[in-house]
Amino acid sequence: MNIKAVVRYIGMALLFNALFMFLSVLVSVLNDFDSAFSPLLLSAVITAMVGGFPLIFVRKSENLNMAEGFLVTALAWVLCCVFDMLPYVLWGGVFSLSNAWYESVSGLTTTGGTILADVESLPKSLIFWRSSTHFIGGIGVVVFVLLVLPTVSSFGLKISKMQISSLSMDNYRYKSRDTVKVIMLTYFGITLLSFVFLLLAGMNAFDAVNHAMSIVSTGGFSTKNLSIMHYDSFPIELVCNVFMFISALHFGLIYAFFVDRSTKLFRSPVTIYYTGYVIVASLFVALSLKFGEDPVPWGKALRDSFFQVISLSSTTGFATADTSRWPLFAILILVFTTLQGACSGSTAGGIKTDRILIFFKAIKAQIVKQLHPQAVVRVKSGNSIIDESTVSSVALFIVLYLLIVFVIGLMLSLTGLDFVDSMSASMAAMSNCGPGFGNCNSLANYDFFTPFGKFLLGVEMLLGRLEIYGFLVLLILRKR
Repeated sequence: MNIKAVVRYIGMALLFNALFMFLSVLVSVLNDFDSAFSPLLLSAVITAMVGGFPLIFVRKSENLNMAEGFLVTALAWVLCCVFDMLPYVLWGGVFSLSNAWYESVSGLTTTGGTILADVESLPKSLIFWRSSTHFIGGIGVVVFVLLVLPTVSSFGLKISKMQISSLSMDNYRYKSRDTVKVIMLTYFGITLLSFVFLLLAGMNAFDAVNHAMSIVSTGGFSTKNLSIMHYDSFPIELVCNVFMFISALHFGLIYAFFVDRSTKLFRSPVTIYYTGYVIVASLFVALSLKFGEDPVPWGKALRDSFFQVISLSSTTGFATADTSRWPLFAILILVFTTLQGACSGSTAGGIKTDRILIFFKAIKAQIVKQLHPQAVVRVKSGNSIIDESTVSSVALFIVLYLLIVFVIGLMLSLTGLDFVDSMSASMAAMSNCGPGFGNCNSLANYDFFTPFGKFLLGVEMLLGRLEIYGFLVLLILRKR
């Protein structure tokens, strides 16, 4: 095991976190040295020193095998979560160790759940730091590392396959170095455009930049206690809808559309399925709201349903309504929406629509096989034939994913939570979505969870962000 090289690459990841801490310090300076100035400055210095130390004393090396590549990825996420706790812990207030852990992991994994009852009481620099953790996590700590590598060869490819689902790699018709450039240009482009349109829709500059970082990362941290509901503005909701939807699509296909004028984005079976699901699910939820026990006008029903379905399907988690009060039929649709998530190759969490689509097609193929035992039936996605090993891995992933949601939910119930709170919190954490139902609904927070519960949810958020295997590799490597 090339431990020195592993430490060097992790150090690079920490330096990127330190960079955004220094930017947060600048925000504090611009706001008359608010109360988070010293905590942020000290955190930035500590993180920069720890991250920079290996770059000074460890010789550069790129000869990493696959196991070491997995180790870099998993440890980078875990250690960045730990160091990103520092500004919260040093600032104090409501941020106990367990609260700081939850907020840090939730930010970096782009989950968006919070322990804060009053976000608006935080100094602006700390609010900016919160949003920055979304921005860092959305693009992927290790993808940041790839940018500073002098030559990105086999190591870069290994890391890219971990950060981007293998089901979506075929859509990146680029070398590994170009893949990183594609992600970066698309990511920053969506951020800039969403910032500009939020300004035009009526947000102030500070709120716009924070929400833009949350949108592109499909995170969900807001500068307001009531999230997007605070603004009660249809133009702002429309901008959020458009850019949350775009951020939920495959970045490689988005890049190809704008740069190469490729129409593959619109011909992709995954894009077609995801778009169709959002429309159909939104209409069903709207019907449920319109004809439920407490009916609402058609305009409000459609406005709220489309926003919440797009928000949860993209695993952003912004809110314009308390969905826990919606009819059971609408809630069940939202539960599946949260578990499914959006497209591979995006910043969204969840099982991913790619896997769900392949799973449905595998079921269809199996039914045909039962009707025609002698026929050779293949699972196809568009013009591509999905091999049996991919179908098996998809089925195994979905089963393992749901098993983890159930087991963590079961463990949370031991802390005194009821069924709805424990299972919906587990589902929201695993899907990196943020809001659940019950007492941890879209307008509530997770402060009432025990320290053990917050720690457990943090681990589950990491499992979801690294798509299970990237995190479990730590346990496997320890046994070697």
